[in-house]
Amino acid sequence: MFRVPATLAQSVFSSKAWRVTMKGARPMFRWGVLSTARIAREQLLPAIVEAENGVLAAVASRDLARARALAERFGAPRAFGSYEELLASDAVDGVYIPLPTSQHVEWTARAIEAGKHVLVEKPLALKAADIAPLIALRDRHEVVVAEAFMVVHHPQWIKLRELVAGGAIGRLRHVQGAFTYYNVDPGNMRNQLDLGGGALPDIGVYPTVTTRFATGREPLRVQASIERDKTFGTDIYSSVRADFGDFELSFYLSTQMAARQSMVFHGDRGFIEVASPFNAGLYDHHRIELHNQNHTEAQVFRFPGAQQYRLQVEAFARVAAGGEGRLFSLEESVLNQKVIDAVFRAGGKDGWEPV
Repeated sequence: MFRVPATLAQSVFSSKAWRVTMKGARPMFRWGVLSTARIAREQLLPAIVEAENGVLAAVASRDLARARALAERFGAPRAFGSYEELLASDAVDGVYIPLPTSQHVEWTARAIEAGKHVLVEKPLALKAADIAPLIALRDRHEVVVAEAFMVVHHPQWIKLRELVAGGAIGRLRHVQGAFTYYNVDPGNMRNQLDLGGGALPDIGVYPTVTTRFATGREPLRVQASIERDKTFGTDIYSSVRADFGDFELSFYLSTQMAARQSMVFHGDRGFIEVASPFNAGLYDHHRIELHNQNHTEAQVFRFPGAQQYRLQVEAFARVAAGGEGRLFSLEESVLNQKVIDAVFRAGGKDGWEPV
């Protein structure tokens, strides 16, 4: 479901030369980064530097001094004062885009048209309908494009999916989740409506992505209540119920509550708790706990040292080189965004809203 078909990966490799640099005897994917955003500085650039099959080739910013500073910090040989210059560079094989949400579709399209592979930060779009043109562009230019949901690369979610599929908790009846943090900074893009801010675009995507990934199922309809900030206009709290047919997902999220993350998969023979489902190692340790029916036994699965961002960039580079790998495809992006679109619609009315 989340695997790029081998035929697509092979067609990318065979029809478009994979420009590489060598580090010892290994081919290295050459990354360019559009913007000096915090998530790039703190998560993706360190992951690229540590990756076994990639190197940071260039950094671009509309402020050349900032691009140079970040390039120097992470050892990139090139810095550009515009995104267009980086996209025109033959020294870059693919780009990571951590721009504000409202700019993701535009710059993903530009990068594809420049012949670059693209890993774009979530959420890719603010409406599912905006993704279809990117699929057409991707196919026309024969490049790899993926939304940066690092969670599908974390071994804790791969293990949880195996446990659910293997019947470890019996029949799955309910999934419960929470994702909250506190941020009232008016200068932060998450509190700016015109930049695509809000809780649902920023973090509402995670309970839906992980539930869909863990179960291989799609929701049929949703109910929701949504609260907006009177100053910012962004959604700051949501309580959501999603009907998957034979089980339900319920979750709440907020950008103005004390920080918390939780996901629980509850069946008739047991349940699985994910300690830190989305930012493992930050909110809690990398672990999941499997409890039996009577809560008399528990198995703890630990994943020390797992680096989901590194696993993500390495998988992306492998697929771009024509190999096998698990990526969050644009087709998956459409399905997930349809859920968020339906939640927004449901928040304005009583009753169920079809996905």
